[in-house]
Amino acid sequence: MTPRILNPNQLDRRSFLRNTAALTAFAAAPAILRGAPSDKILKVALVGCGGRGTGAANQVLNTYSQGPIQMTAMADMFEDRLTTSLKNLQANHADRIDVPKERQFIGLDAIDKVLATDVDVVLLTSPPGFRPEHFEKAVKAGKHAFCEKPVATDAPGVRRFLAAAAESKAKGLGCQSGFCWRAKYAERETYGRIEKGLIGEVRAAYGTYMGGTPWVKERKPEWSDLEYQLRNWMYFCWLSGDHLVEQAVHTVDKMSWAFGDVAPISATGQGGRQQRVEEQYGHIYDHFTIVYEYPNSARGIIACRQQQGCAADVSDHILGTKGYVRKTSGRLYRMESGSDAWKFEGQNNDMYQTEHDEFVASIRAGKPVNFADKLAHSTMVAILGRMSAYTGQTITWEDACNSKEDLRPPGPLDFSSKLPFPPVPVPGRTKFI
Repeated sequence: MTPRILNPNQLDRRSFLRNTAALTAFAAAPAILRGAPSDKILKVALVGCGGRGTGAANQVLNTYSQGPIQMTAMADMFEDRLTTSLKNLQANHADRIDVPKERQFIGLDAIDKVLATDVDVVLLTSPPGFRPEHFEKAVKAGKHAFCEKPVATDAPGVRRFLAAAAESKAKGLGCQSGFCWRAKYAERETYGRIEKGLIGEVRAAYGTYMGGTPWVKERKPEWSDLEYQLRNWMYFCWLSGDHLVEQAVHTVDKMSWAFGDVAPISATGQGGRQQRVEEQYGHIYDHFTIVYEYPNSARGIIACRQQQGCAADVSDHILGTKGYVRKTSGRLYRMESGSDAWKFEGQNNDMYQTEHDEFVASIRAGKPVNFADKLAHSTMVAILGRMSAYTGQTITWEDACNSKEDLRPPGPLDFSSKLPFPPVPVPGRTKFI
């Protein structure tokens, strides 16, 4: 029987997470690693050699206790980024790095060259605007993938990622999530208790991601428009999705987790630029507040900012009909329900390392985990919030999922072409597309 695949271009609130659930059997694909004995060398490639990509590469190479593993290919848009990353990896894992010059690939087509080599797993850590295309190519090549969050910056990108996710599950491929908090033991136990109903029905969730301004790189005379935007990718929405989607999506993901990964009904948001108003910060906002409506009149609230000199706070508060959960920046995990109180006192773990330990273990066992649908879901919840803040309108989940707004610059990307510098969105004037 042929599995039924929902058309990813026709999404509603109930079907968003069902579109890949029916795919239980996978097709024969000789190129796919379906389990690896302890003496099998697991070959890994890194696509995107920035700080997070290099960190992910170090973590996956730390899994050598499960069996031999090697980094065999690397790719980036820029040679200096790859060289710096390679030196870092060689310093930490000299015996697990086999990346000669002929397997160091530079440019917009570098991923194609990586996938043409003999690799089992690819780490996709380029700017998020490239994630749908890169994941699609990895799946077609039959490779397991670690996908950093978010997986897209607009709804067409999410739909493209979902279509590739369906194919990845059909092929039995693994897809590990960059939503690292789901690998934190304290988080798992806390949200596990919420799922068991220990605070009753979740009625509200409030999460904050208040931080400072990340790095910004001054433009050099020799940089083209594309190089300048890629070097400062966080400040251009087509590449990052804005900081609500790129950074605070972790908080959005935990809110979604609290509500059982059910899609919201709508979002009403606001935001703007108060401190980062200079052109060097591109055209993104420096603060957001989003109110999500969930079924049964429940509410999820996300507040985030990137402003220097302001109080920092990354916290989560979840209110249920029988109690509440408080998780502070100081990492206090406390749950109160009626006369009972609970505080996490279990083992602390490196969540970044755990997600790679579990991913490699699943691949070696021939039962690769695949979290592609949840990656897409939380990404889309964040995009919905940004759409509402940019336009100043209440936007429904269905309308957001089916949006036709494609943020990528028109025409083929080329380092010699002129790129538009998008205007800063103005609520009430910027239109929903």
